[in-house]
Amino acid sequence: MPEVLSQSQIDALLSSMRSGGDADKAEEKQPEKKYRKYDFTTPRKFTKDRIKMLSGIFENYTRVIGSRLNAQLRTTCEIEVESIEEQKFFEFNNALMEGDVLAMVDVTIQPKEMGGTPVLAQDPVMVYLSTQTALGMMDRMMGSEGEMNREIPSGYAYTDLELQLYELLLKDMIGLMGNSWENYVPITFEYNRTEVNPTLVQLLNLDETVVLVDMKLDFSGNEGRMSIVLPGSVLTSIFGEVNRESMGRKVASEDNSEEIFDKLRDSTLEIVAELGDTQLSLSDIYHLSVGDVLDLGRPKDSPVFLEIGGYQWFTGRMGTHKKNMAIKIDEVCYSAEQRSE
Repeated sequence: MPEVLSQSQIDALLSSMRSGGDADKAEEKQPEKKYRKYDFTTPRKFTKDRIKMLSGIFENYTRVIGSRLNAQLRTTCEIEVESIEEQKFFEFNNALMEGDVLAMVDVTIQPKEMGGTPVLAQDPVMVYLSTQTALGMMDRMMGSEGEMNREIPSGYAYTDLELQLYELLLKDMIGLMGNSWENYVPITFEYNRTEVNPTLVQLLNLDETVVLVDMKLDFSGNEGRMSIVLPGSVLTSIFGEVNRESMGRKVASEDNSEEIFDKLRDSTLEIVAELGDTQLSLSDIYHLSVGDVLDLGRPKDSPVFLEIGGYQWFTGRMGTHKKNMAIKIDEVCYSAEQRSE
């Protein structure tokens, strides 16, 4: 039985004949599309919009602490957000060395309404500053040039004095973290304690979802990194409060607008119809009597201006309506220039 070619094979053969047999080479040159693998067993807990929101918050935070560190370290300190990634806590915990130090931070969500009760997050936020970077900052704070040319041995243990300086440095940086959240919800970040050898202590459930914010620091020739670990439970509470605040502002805005319109509907405004104006001396006014005629300098069929609050809003014509004097509106003065004429 002869082999039957499929339609795709026939098309490939014809294409190869037209291109002089270079079809296979052309296919080899085409780059292969790469797709990011997604683990369906551990779905993402936070949407891209939430990650984007965190990116904007911490971009603002880097500018705030950058200005503060410039003054403290007496040099230019450049800080930028390298990545914001959702992962499991064990991925961050496994990357820690034996001598690393973590700053534990208490998070309190402040209510906006008067008399509300602040909510303290159950899990702490963790701040990590690489040993090389921390020691360079301490040297600058103590008056040296802070150029860390020597290599720090693996598992370097901080001295008691260095731990005190580390605490002072991190307290100041952590205290400024709440300023970046003010546009969304008032939050207070407060330094709690310094955790030495965090690998020996179970700070969070290893399978807890966290968002890791990695920042790059560069000052006086030193490069290092600073990481902030935001537990999923803390972010869930914060985002829930953000949603309530957004809905509350929307409802309040709608209620206020309706209330304002209700009051405007019941309000009264005086409308003044002005045919024209003239100037008289006081003696002329004194001698005026019934039947006298005043020359306004305008024809009798000239438009009448309707003023509201001292501004001309309409023009109209004099007439009668049901045996009463009335003015028929001809034109609306929409622009400010028309109303101020």
